[in-house]
Amino acid sequence: MSIATTAEFPVDPVVDHAPPAIRVAGVSKAFHVYPNPTDRLRQALAWGRRQYYREFWALRGVSLEVRRGETLGIIGRNGSGKSTLLQIIAGTLRPTEGEVAVRGRVAALLELGSGFNPEFTGRENVYLNGGILGLQRREIEQRFDRIAAFAEIGDFMDLPVKTYSTGMVVRLAFAVQAQLSPDVLIVDEALAVGDEGFQRKCYAWLERFRDTGGTVLLVTHSLQQITQVCDRALLLEQGEAAAIGPPKAVGDVYQKLLYGTGAQVARLRSALRGVGGRLDLLPNLADALGESADEPVGPEPPPGEIEEVIRPPEARYGTGHAEILDAELCDEHGRKTSVVRCGQKCAWRYRVHFAAAAEGVRFGMMIKTVEGVEVAGLSSAHFGKVLERVTVGEDVLVEFRLTLNLAPGTYFLNAGVSAMHEGELTYLCRRVDVAAVRVLPCDARGMTGLAFTDPQFALRPTGGE
Repeated sequence: MSIATTAEFPVDPVVDHAPPAIRVAGVSKAFHVYPNPTDRLRQALAWGRRQYYREFWALRGVSLEVRRGETLGIIGRNGSGKSTLLQIIAGTLRPTEGEVAVRGRVAALLELGSGFNPEFTGRENVYLNGGILGLQRREIEQRFDRIAAFAEIGDFMDLPVKTYSTGMVVRLAFAVQAQLSPDVLIVDEALAVGDEGFQRKCYAWLERFRDTGGTVLLVTHSLQQITQVCDRALLLEQGEAAAIGPPKAVGDVYQKLLYGTGAQVARLRSALRGVGGRLDLLPNLADALGESADEPVGPEPPPGEIEEVIRPPEARYGTGHAEILDAELCDEHGRKTSVVRCGQKCAWRYRVHFAAAAEGVRFGMMIKTVEGVEVAGLSSAHFGKVLERVTVGEDVLVEFRLTLNLAPGTYFLNAGVSAMHEGELTYLCRRVDVAAVRVLPCDARGMTGLAFTDPQFALRPTGGE
């Protein structure tokens, strides 16, 4: 279907010539707000002769395109229209004005437990949701074991959903949607609920989903999550598309609108309106922000205290010609640990057993955040250590000595061994999220971000008249 865009907010140019996965053209949504419950009946009986409601426009003239395989983050204050836009794209709401076109099957995680009957068991709700989404009972039966394995709620699968915790509802909802083989996934804050292990499992699934061409719309209040996960970001303000562009730049705009002075906010809004929200058309974003775009423009809340380390769901792959065993993090005294403090020395160790001869062998490791952001990656090749040849049945002990200069939080560790196979460097074995480590503060100093820099601070009076 051909859709024209609005002049008020032109869509971003599409790099390739493939049709967009999502196209939103001039979408507006108005709700009727009745001061009194009886006014609904009066309106029905008035036959248009009188209006007993006032109109509330949740969205006004929003246009955008999202390419296949792209992840678009949507941010904005409460009431800015984020959830309304997602519901319109998902097809659960009709726009008052404008058009939406979505290519492929859409899976949506909007409101917690939406589509679940609280009186039904988890099992019954899986079949109910699958039927609503167009699957035959035979198809649901074929996928049920995978759904149950992903959700990891055990015997609760046969208990009523009304007995579930919020995290369990999210687990089941995400598990159902993940097994529907969608083309477009819409997520509204759902991943903010649940423990770190399940969050990492969801982010790992999202990584694979995007790598295979899946399209993601993600609503969250976490600017760090938007920056780390998304390719672009859209800022909604009072139902209008205020800015669209690179996640970091949109985040800077959002924080300036939140924390800037009245004059700064007015100047920034004027600059954004002049380019229809398109940050790629803004000549100098730093000038519009009134500061360097690389500097933070508002406070970020400190990360919450994590009470325990939760073992992540592990994934393995490779040719099978080697096996990684006994992977463990040890403290500076050689004791196995899963809790360290900022700046502490430790060692990441594992043993590799070779089931086949290999050449050009190298060993590696990776540290990732809960969201899957790569914090640090190392290879033995970086140290000039590449084994020219190993024989069948040989064992090799691997050790990376580290100083974990990381901000407090939970991180996941990977281990891998690769070798030359048919002229290409190929993983013989890789264990993803094989272990977790919780980094504790070393003292009362707070910080944001990922790196621990052992910060110091001083003020020195300079005198005056």
